Amino acid sequence: MSIHKDLSELLEAGVISDATAEQIATYYEGKGASKGNRLFAVFGVLGAILFGLGIMLIIAHNWDSLSRFTKTALAFLPLLTGQVLCGYTLRKKAESTAWREASSAFLFFGVGASIALVSQVYNFSGDLPSFVLTWMLLCLPLVYVMQSSIVSLFYLVGITYYSVAISHFYPVYEWSLLLLMLPHYYWLWKKYPKSNFTTFHNWMIPISLLIVLITFIKSNEELMVIAYMSLFGLFYFIGNSSVLLAGKLRNNSYLILGGVGTIVMLLGLSFQVFWEELADAKLDFSSIEFLVAAVLSLAATGLLYWRIKQGKLDKVLPIGPVFLVFILFFLLGRATIFPFILTNLLIFFIGVFTIRKGANLDHLGILNYGLLIITALVTCRFFD
Repeated sequence: MSIHKDLSELLEAGVISDATAEQIATYYEGKGASKGNRLFAVFGVLGAILFGLGIMLIIAHNWDSLSRFTKTALAFLPLLTGQVLCGYTLRKKAESTAWREASSAFLFFGVGASIALVSQVYNFSGDLPSFVLTWMLLCLPLVYVMQSSIVSLFYLVGITYYSVAISHFYPVYEWSLLLLMLPHYYWLWKKYPKSNFTTFHNWMIPISLLIVLITFIKSNEELMVIAYMSLFGLFYFIGNSSVLLAGKLRNNSYLILGGVGTIVMLLGLSFQVFWEELADAKLDFSSIEFLVAAVLSLAATGLLYWRIKQGKLDKVLPIGPVFLVFILFFLLGRATIFPFILTNLLIFFIGVFTIRKGANLDHLGILNYGLLIITALVTCRFFD
């Protein structure tokens, strides 16, 4: 039964007034239009990507039979086409998300195709990481000129690959690439906190940070355990913000990654082998690993202090303060492997606390999560 027929029946029965019926109809029409625009944007982006890839395949199939001039002209064709589409979008369709994202996606791949084809035609030397970096930096302005979130996501994937590919050279330089797109992420979070693009960024950014953090590992990998534990604590505090808690749990990547990541790290550290290696390790406290661990630990401590000052410590228990407890375990582990036992007790305490919290809140999901933690601990000890 359609909404208009339902409204007609309610009006005839005198349940609602004409003004209320008009407001309800306007609300559902806007809701339907929003879904239609979102679907149009998705298919627009997919269409632009497939169309661009199709052109590249046609060119590649006939590449060997073409002259150098024709190859050069075709190399610039995707780039020029994408620029024309973006220019048309800015002049005529600036308010359309579908047009902005589709034209930006087409130009993004057009830039990559043009760089690759020109390099092949004129035999320019270079490696894949340099190509990806050039591609990402050239397309970064699209994120802000076109307000394109799909290009922002592609950029995140590109710089994450680049960071891992040259991890032995300039790790701090790699992280600065991420800072270049954070203003767009902030704008997206403030203006469209519940959009799909915001959700994708909420997942991509912390995952990218977790991957790129590996690039700082040189010769003091034990210190990076503190860095990862503090980063998970930082994620957990961010996930407990009012904006993210107001949405669905599956959209709150920071809370999920922070909570699950902390438990997984603790389970890995519940084995005796790490603490035996830590006691014998020669750590350099002037290394880049120590600096990264210190910065992340201070950032997480700052958020913990802010939570305590707001009187919301109960919101982040028991996972939130774990990174501080682990730092104490780490320092103690330099002299003895006794923290091996303490880590197991900490996991058991977190599991029991979570079960109790789930029972008090009558929340089956939290209760089962606590049971899962205890089960994982028992399984680790069984196979130890």
